Amino acid sequence: MLNSTQPSQPKPLAWIRVCGDAPYFETEQGDSWIPIGQNDAITWPDFQGLFRRKDVARVEGHMAYLAAHGITCIRMMMEYGQTENRYLEKPVGTFQPNMIQFWDDLFRLCEQYKIRVLLTPFDTFWMARRWKCHQYNALSGGPCKSKWQWLTDEGMIMAIKNRFTFFIERWGASGVIFGWDLWNEINPLNAGKSLENLYQYIDQISAHIREKEMLLYKKPRPQTVSVFAPLQKKHAMDDIIFRHPMLDFASTHFYQTGSIDYPRNVNAAAVTTGKMVKEALQLLPPGRPFLDTEHGPISYFRRRRRGLPEAFDDLYFLHMQWAHLAAGAAGGGMRWPYRYPHTLTHGMRRAQLNLAQFARLIDWQNFKRKNLNDQISVIGPKVQVFGCGDAHQAIVWILTSADESLLTLSVPGLADGAYIVHFWDTLTGILSSNNIIKQDAELSIQCQMTTTNLALAIRRQL
Repeated sequence: MLNSTQPSQPKPLAWIRVCGDAPYFETEQGDSWIPIGQNDAITWPDFQGLFRRKDVARVEGHMAYLAAHGITCIRMMMEYGQTENRYLEKPVGTFQPNMIQFWDDLFRLCEQYKIRVLLTPFDTFWMARRWKCHQYNALSGGPCKSKWQWLTDEGMIMAIKNRFTFFIERWGASGVIFGWDLWNEINPLNAGKSLENLYQYIDQISAHIREKEMLLYKKPRPQTVSVFAPLQKKHAMDDIIFRHPMLDFASTHFYQTGSIDYPRNVNAAAVTTGKMVKEALQLLPPGRPFLDTEHGPISYFRRRRRGLPEAFDDLYFLHMQWAHLAAGAAGGGMRWPYRYPHTLTHGMRRAQLNLAQFARLIDWQNFKRKNLNDQISVIGPKVQVFGCGDAHQAIVWILTSADESLLTLSVPGLADGAYIVHFWDTLTGILSSNNIIKQDAELSIQCQMTTTNLALAIRRQL
């Protein structure tokens, strides 16, 4: 086994933690931090040039492009098993020099461009599809005989712990690692169909990671475990995903049938996203952040063998990210590309930059948001409203099928006082700002719609 001595790196980024007084994130230095990004992989176009250093300059240019578009986070698997030539270990416990070099280079670039990574140990989709070839399979000399025992086999658990240990020891000093997704789309079928076994898996892996981080660095990173949202409901997994005491934030994968996985109109995708965020927030303990860490037109991509038409996909992406943020989740959600090539479009990147600029208008570290989707009233043409707020701040996103209309919004829950309301175009940025005095039961705001959607950032002036 190669030793996991920390290589030479630039000055480490500050670690990320959950805010002490709000269900969002901050750096250990006390600065707000919002996860804005997407899923990516070792073998996909934007990062494949790092493998064996085939085109490091191209990858560095991509990282600079991401940073310039407000990207703060990428979700990646330590190993992406669509082929057999990117295994992290071969055999189990022997970490491959080419893969170590890949991660050394990626961490260096992430430090340079201040982009963090949410890490999960495997891409379980391809791991299941190609299990007979995987190094953890007993047929290949690994510890586990069956994929139905992934989360219970003692040898497999030890190998997973060792994989996390390697990352913690070699790269863990840096704040590049935002947090740990302990298992990608956790499933009781991989644990003897037992929810109790899922609890025990999280208990074991979570405790192991925290023990190692505390021993080496005197502080832990945020932890979550992801789930395919329809599976969460089918198997009654709410206690595991949203309320497990060892986890720090909750994450699900928004692949709702029809409106998200095979979209026919962008408004329906937004409405479903807003509804799913609202349902998730109702299941969370106070102060625990929530975000969607995977979504996209998965069924359309599989059936059609191509991505959505680009102009439609850009709007679908924009609508989902704004519904996600406005309903009370952290950031805009993390798209799985489902395109050829397998990357996000320039239009999606512009939408992320727009969201990142809007995010500066909110005091996230003191935002004790509650979902307000169904509580904000509207006088005027029929619209869809997504919102969240507390006694001092609110975010509202308005979606309509027709522009050039005048609306009056009433936002509940805000304390009396002076407010500044920023009106935000989700394509071009800020439109205007108004000062409003609240003395009635609700804050009343007039909105002139000039496009089919509009965002509002509302903050009390102290």
